[in-house]
Amino acid sequence: MKKIFLSTNIETVAELTKKHNLKDYISVVDLLSLEQEVEKTKEDFIFFVDYDSVSSELNRLISLNKLPQKTIVLEKNPEISSGKMLISHKVKAYANTRISNANFTQMLQAVKENRVWTYPELTMTLSNTVASPTINDDAKILVQNRLSPKEIEVVYLILDGLTNDAIAHELKITTRTVKAHVSSIFSKLHVNDRLALVLLLK
Repeated sequence: MKKIFLSTNIETVAELTKKHNLKDYISVVDLLSLEQEVEKTKEDFIFFVDYDSVSSELNRLISLNKLPQKTIVLEKNPEISSGKMLISHKVKAYANTRISNANFTQMLQAVKENRVWTYPELTMTLSNTVASPTINDDAKILVQNRLSPKEIEVVYLILDGLTNDAIAHELKITTRTVKAHVSSIFSKLHVNDRLALVLLLK
């Protein structure tokens, strides 16, 4: 089965394809070149996404409801919270970029058969997930690991539904500073907007 990689990091693609001995693959760097390849590809294919380099493109595909059916997302430091969000948006597999050969083979087989594959910790969490009105424990770990203390304050106020102006008033900083924090938060958590942030953290 043909494989298409979406990544702007040539080294990541080279490492993956060499490590897992992948021969029949195409590498693309943006959504336009992806669309052109998909049009040319008449057969079924597996779509690999390097989340570290093209998270905004993946989020765009999700928001446009154009995510290929057999999508695998790879990230250097996978987080349970990110995995929950991606799987909920019909990504078939989420794993570490440095995934072992044995797990890679299992993952590939599962995706070929249209099944979902995740690493054990995420699988356990997904099976135990219950609806929660507040930020979940995995999300707390994610924000602690990736955001500054001030950005964490801003995240909680966003989740409470406050606008940028209201956040600025609450934290006694300028709206411009709030916008800078929000932009940084989106970048660090690989989301494009407030809705995606809420879906990721709740």
